[in-house]
Amino acid sequence: MRRTKADTEKTRQQILDAARKVFAERGVSRTSLEQVAEAARLSRGAIYWHFANKIELFSAMREQVAMDMFERMGAAQLGEDVEDPLGAVRDSILEILRGLESDERVREAFDILILKCEYVGEFAEVLARILQSADAWTDKLTLSYAHAQRRGQLRAGLNPQLLAVESRSFIFGLVRLWLMDVGSATVRPQAWDMIDTHVAMRRA
Repeated sequence: MRRTKADTEKTRQQILDAARKVFAERGVSRTSLEQVAEAARLSRGAIYWHFANKIELFSAMREQVAMDMFERMGAAQLGEDVEDPLGAVRDSILEILRGLESDERVREAFDILILKCEYVGEFAEVLARILQSADAWTDKLTLSYAHAQRRGQLRAGLNPQLLAVESRSFIFGLVRLWLMDVGSATVRPQAWDMIDTHVAMRRA
């Protein structure tokens, strides 16, 4: 029977979903494509028809979730035409937390990317792409902080570029600690307030 484009895409998504589950359970280095095939209830041939190797599968999983997340963050409208640029920075950061709390796909993917993968050998290229995405977000944050400065909304003496790097470091650290705080004992209950405070400290 001839497979349609919809059938092909459905199988591809089935593989990505299975890979995410297995990566999260076993870690990336201890996961084989055979194990992904078993979890997806497909043959090894079906996996290799869609993905040449594990790094290609891993990259596709990362890019799918990252694209969704950056679209959410982009909805905060970081840029020079925003009346409250610091509010937009806050909303952009909060979107990451919303994704972690409400979307299992996002939560599992971040857990894999941050806690379950060693970026050595061929996976060093994946880390380089992650850092490129982070650099792009940092550039948008810099523009937003500079816009806030021009509008007189930023505290005097603060450097927009340094603030952007600091916000990037803050959110990456917060996400890592949030993922580790499985029992919701320390970080998770206070994460929203921490983000509010992080941005509020920058207001004039």
